[in-house]
Order: sequence, then structure tokens, then C-alpha cells
Amino acid sequence: MAAPEYVPTSVTNTSHYSSPPQRPGGWTATRPGETVGRDFSGTSALGSHGPDQGYALTLTSVFDDKLHLQEGEHRADVDAGCVAVAMKRASFFGRAPVVHDLRIAYRIFGYLEAEPAAELVALRKDLFAEVHYSFHYFERRAIADAVDLDVLALTPDAVASAHRADWRQLIS
Repeated sequence: MAAPEYVPTSVTNTSHYSSPPQRPGGWTATRPGETVGRDFSGTSALGSHGPDQGYALTLTSVFDDKLHLQEGEHRADVDAGCVAVAMKRASFFGRAPVVHDLRIAYRIFGYLEAEPAAELVALRKDLFAEVHYSFHYFERRAIADAVDLDVLALTPDAVASAHRADWRQLIS
């Protein structure tokens, strides 16, 4: 097949590309919208940033037959709140969410228990009420912020053991 005239015909002919001249002094973030090198740690509304965070929503289907919801609880709310926790954990490790992030989130709030403590059910009903709606962003942030990073750093087995011992130590 014939190639257009602008396509180089020789592999050794590199005249079609040349590097741009090097800029002396390098680049710095000076425009108002650039966040490189700025500290936003005091702003809770920014959430937890990480790669491919939305994949956590796909992973919720793994738990279709494993979750135990009580009367008045809705799966969409449970998923939205626990996905926020899972994304916080994934970003803490600097990676995309995996199934263990969700397993830990569901375990912390007792959704993997057939008979969770009544006090935990009452707490999570208040926390998770209608958080799947997009205008409840700050309520989802409150759920994610209720779980400290030292808890999220634990393994799934360690979280399960701590939950059996006393679930209150997992939620601040």
C-alpha cells in the first residue's frame, strides 16, 4: 500500500522530528488553577485522590449476595458510603481500588455480619441515609472521615478481628 508523501520512507531518516529547545530554569506552578506543590490538607471537601477511583463502583457487584441489610437500609446508600471509604483506603496506598478495600469498608460498618450489633445498625442508618444522591457529597465525606487512616492501613483479617472484638474502635 502506498504511503502519503509526509510519512518518512527511511527508518534511519529522523529529519521529521526534532526535540524542542530546552527551557532554562524548569517549570513551576504559578497560575491560580495549578495545585502542584500546594498543601490542601486542611480542606476536607477535596476527598481522597487516587487513580481509577470509579472502579470501586464496579467492584460492588462482588458483594451482591454477601451483604446483610436491615429494614430501612438501601443497597445504593450502602454502596455509596462504603465506596467512599474504599476510595480513601485505595488512595492512601496510592493505587486504584481493589476488592479488599470494599471488603474492609463493608466489614467496618457491619454489612458482612448476619446479625450486627443494634447500636451499630442505628449508627449506620443515620450515617448512610440517602447518601447515594449526588447532592449528599458531604455526607459521604463524613462516612469516609469517620474511619481513620490507621484503621484503613490494617489487613482485611485484622479489621475482621478488631470488628469482632469491638466495632467501636474502627469508627471515630
